[in-house]
Amino acid sequence: MFIQTEETGAPATLKFLPGRQVLPSGTREFARPEDADDSPLAGRLFEIGPVRTVVLETDRIAVTKDEGIEWKTIKPAILGAIMDHFTETAALPPASAAADSADTADLATTGEAVDQILDLLETRIAPVARDQGGEASFVGFHEVSGRVHMRLSGSAATLLGGIQTMLRHYVPEVREVVNHDQWVPKPGLDTDEGLAVQEILDNEINPGVASHGGNVKLIDVADHTVYLEFGGGCHGCGMVDVTLKQGVETRIMEAVPTITAVLDITDHAEGTNPYYQPGA
Repeated sequence: MFIQTEETGAPATLKFLPGRQVLPSGTREFARPEDADDSPLAGRLFEIGPVRTVVLETDRIAVTKDEGIEWKTIKPAILGAIMDHFTETAALPPASAAADSADTADLATTGEAVDQILDLLETRIAPVARDQGGEASFVGFHEVSGRVHMRLSGSAATLLGGIQTMLRHYVPEVREVVNHDQWVPKPGLDTDEGLAVQEILDNEINPGVASHGGNVKLIDVADHTVYLEFGGGCHGCGMVDVTLKQGVETRIMEAVPTITAVLDITDHAEGTNPYYQPGA
């Protein structure tokens, strides 16, 4: 990946052109790290340290540095952060739309399952979120996929995994919880293929890998290709290739003959507690 730079006339500001789409349209400006909660790219850049502001445009990124820092000191870190961001993004299946345009037309706001979700939100989830300086609110429930949409602001965003575990335990209809403002619609999950693959994961595959402390999550189904992410004891596991090829892939393709490929998009190098150590 080749990233070009462009001077702006302001010595402390430089534009970086990654040769990729940065935003679908418009411009977004981030004046401080707290503003970048919903932008992984801006967040990476602020983590470098002496970055004052980040402006994202359709095809470029403007970075303003602290005046006491020279570009030759900070520029390599900025280039590396941009490259890492787009390299990781390229590993994900194609998204159908931006998160801020997520369709809410098919989200239910009433019903028995919704009543249970709202009760848990009011009595258990929201108080914990407020105690940690955040807010949690209900957006809607997608009944076909079992997906709960919530708005999690501030530190409440870190509670997403725990919220999902709680709702799935108490409300059998719930399969997934997403932060609505960061969610990218994936229509492949709601197709016949996607629903069939999810059923195989829920009823056959995940009960088996749970004995090893692992789990397999369906990320998307696109062009008859299944994209999976391995978590828990499967994250970084030295036997994951065997599990995928001899177990997961075979069973999915047997049960859903239209599927032509099953891909693992997990970054296994980041696994912290694999059931089998790599190379073991």
